[in-house]
Amino acid sequence: QWICCPKCVHLGKVIGYKPVVIVHGLFDSSGAFVELLRFINQSHPGTNVSVFDLFDRSSSLQPLWKQVEGFKAAIYPIMQNAANGVHFICYSQGGLICRGILSTLPDHNVHSFISLSSPQAGQYGDTNYLKYLFPQFMKFNLFHFCYTSVGQRISICNFWKDPHHMDMYVNSSDYLALLNSERTNPNSTVWKKNFLRIKKLVLIGGPDDGVITPWQSSQFGFYDDNETVVEIKDQDLYLRDVFGLKTLNARGDLFLCSMAGVEHINWHSNYTVFNTCIEKWLV
Repeated sequence: QWICCPKCVHLGKVIGYKPVVIVHGLFDSSGAFVELLRFINQSHPGTNVSVFDLFDRSSSLQPLWKQVEGFKAAIYPIMQNAANGVHFICYSQGGLICRGILSTLPDHNVHSFISLSSPQAGQYGDTNYLKYLFPQFMKFNLFHFCYTSVGQRISICNFWKDPHHMDMYVNSSDYLALLNSERTNPNSTVWKKNFLRIKKLVLIGGPDDGVITPWQSSQFGFYDDNETVVEIKDQDLYLRDVFGLKTLNARGDLFLCSMAGVEHINWHSNYTVFNTCIEKWLV
């Protein structure tokens, strides 16, 4: 069953498979996920899948905390009606929205959090999205706009992370720097506890993505100040276990799935990606 949910919807219970919640990315809408829905229903017949027509297309530029609250209100009734829990598949910007939900919802029951090519460690690159949104800026000078109160009202600026201006990022980022506790966050201990309620974290990405920059951000890698990529296990937020990545790995519940040859817009319609990186986690 595929139900586009403009508001809270109770999808009922299906014996065998947990409900799946899909959260879309920048400029997307529920219609983009037809192939993914087909894959899920072929491999796990009868699964209740919800995609939300919330903050779609240009509305996806709204501040991420606003989107977190909107999606949370829509998803919470589904959680309440799923005694055995739910799965999250969160694509691109949606992966950051899902992290916000998981960090701030103390009684969520998410089992698999599948982050599908999402800039979890931030974004820093000259992409077509950037040229479209900010034609007068390039990656090296976008900080002038993003790290202002006006800039922080636009979703992409909430996770824009300029490795050459980290002080400004830490002081200005209202979203990612808080989630990562790079900025002082009085709720960090509670958020970590909430996030660690998940049973599995699956981080999917690949070198031919073309949008997520660096692509390793989809697996919590990011640039140092020389624009050399530092992988997840050498990142400070992993080493200090800031919000639980190291704990998840120690539990055996952190999984990285990398795949070459997949462009950003094709992650959710590529059967090999689904078969290799997603299907096994939807039980």
